Amino acid sequence: MPSVLVVEDDPSIRQSLIEVLSEHGYAVRSAADGFSALREVTQTPVDAVVLDLGLPDLDGGDALRMIRGISSVPVLVATARDDESEIIKILNAGADDYLVKPFSGGQLVARLSAVLRRTSHVPPAGAAGAPVAAAAEPLRATVVGELAVDPGARTAYLAGRELRLTRREFDLLAFLAHHSGQVVSKRRLLTEVWREPYVDDQTVDVHLSSLRRKLGERAAAPRYLLTVRGVGIKLVAPR
Repeated sequence: MPSVLVVEDDPSIRQSLIEVLSEHGYAVRSAADGFSALREVTQTPVDAVVLDLGLPDLDGGDALRMIRGISSVPVLVATARDDESEIIKILNAGADDYLVKPFSGGQLVARLSAVLRRTSHVPPAGAAGAPVAAAAEPLRATVVGELAVDPGARTAYLAGRELRLTRREFDLLAFLAHHSGQVVSKRRLLTEVWREPYVDDQTVDVHLSSLRRKLGERAAAPRYLLTVRGVGIKLVAPR
């Protein structure tokens, strides 16, 4: 059974899309905003994404580019935006097809089926006996709370806003994001990020302090970067 992630902030439209796709044999998950969608794609890959552009936290175009940093999953954009330049921009950004609201359930299913055939991820829903291909393998991009870090593109976004980081700040953030939830010692950071195990620990402290400012937090009131005294630092999603 092909799996689809529906990304739509309007509850009534989201429910309608879920019902239509479910009736046509798709296993449907949903997300109401961009960062929830990124977490879904990162944690449990799907065979296709139906993406609205008018999301409350991220512009859908930015969400699309960030999805592309995580996965090659087919993306069908379904939105009310009908400007030709916008359509071209979104298709060039990596969308596999573009559907303008309002549209019928039959048109959605037909477009989605065509996208899946072209990308060879899975057979169209209802194709009896056809083997289902494995979902796209996610890359090393990471989403933690409202923080999204893509080492391949060397970009980091916080609540939809791109962070302006130095090369070393990005390397440090990417390493911590890749090991999110784990306490990482300063010695390990020096060895694996700086590759200079004999540099003073204060080097790490200076860069962590700068990162905290750019993440909008302080050591006394951390949100993402938690210090475990005498052990190290860990990146976590704010509670």
